[in-house]
Amino acid sequence: MDELKQLLENNRRWAEEIQAQQPDFFSRLAGQQTPRYLWIGCSDSRVPANQVIGLMPGEVFVHRNVANLVHHSDLNVLSVIQFAVDVLKVEHIIVCGHYGCGGVHAALTDQHVGLADNWIRSIRELYQVLRKQIDALPTESDRGDMLCELNVKAQVYHVSQTTVVKDAWARGQKLAVHGIVYGLKDGRAHDLGVSLDNADDADAVWPITPAD
Repeated sequence: MDELKQLLENNRRWAEEIQAQQPDFFSRLAGQQTPRYLWIGCSDSRVPANQVIGLMPGEVFVHRNVANLVHHSDLNVLSVIQFAVDVLKVEHIIVCGHYGCGGVHAALTDQHVGLADNWIRSIRELYQVLRKQIDALPTESDRGDMLCELNVKAQVYHVSQTTVVKDAWARGQKLAVHGIVYGLKDGRAHDLGVSLDNADDADAVWPITPAD
């Protein structure tokens, strides 16, 4: 209970500081939610969405899960995407992975993590397909970093293949999907160069080529 009291005290101080800096902040926030961005990130506590991209509450609609995955059968993430695109009219969907991701590391090293093994199965499969090029890297850290990047690219593709995003593009709605990766060691986010704003270019970001 003492820990909860501490958290509530932290909240009180935070709210007072915000109120002092921007007296109308909470009244504006309560009035309407108008974010331009949907963030699909990892549940890792070291990667807070708003802080990473320097935006305030109300500016980013957030979905997080282990290893920032977008499964075609996951009604949770699909519902978030649908609400963000169709209701909130976000203009950008950002898939953010991070170096040192535990889910990616478990997939890379075939580590058993319980129920989450089922969740990260698609990363294990991605690794198996691209194992030759990943294993050519000299260290486990390098291999993990590459698999993190490849996983983000795969999820950008998966987002682009959802009916919500396809329908938005078909009706001419302004919407772009981006893939970035965050470095825990330096706090920097890196563009992976896989941004999409139409359905025609989607195949180009899929990390598996016929040669693989």
